[in-house]
Amino acid sequence: QVQLVESGGGLVQAGDSLRLSCVASGRTFSNYAMGWFRQAPGKEREFVARISRGYGATYYADSVKGRFTISRDNVKSTVYLQMNSLKPEDTAVYYCAASEGSWSGPYDYWGQGTQVTVSS
Repeated sequence: QVQLVESGGGLVQAGDSLRLSCVASGRTFSNYAMGWFRQAPGKEREFVARISRGYGATYYADSVKGRFTISRDNVKSTVYLQMNSLKPEDTAVYYCAASEGSWSGPYDYWGQGTQVTVSS
């Protein structure tokens, strides 16, 4: 069992930056592929970014490519999402998730989410 706790969300203006953090506990963090997802009001949850176990390959949704960066610190059992040049359409609840298997999913454990609101 892995517990995930996100933090770092907030209210910002378009063009600003935020860094989300997700701290994992309960199992060996480096054994898990990690992902960030988001869900906007009235919309389905969507993939944002993922990072592999091991050497940390990354992959992004087209909508955030070039603006967001996912990274991980296996010593701190933490995955980050650096979000730059934020847009109003980035407004959503952001969730981190951990996968015991493939980095493309399915994801086995989820955090409770952190709200990101971007005003225009």
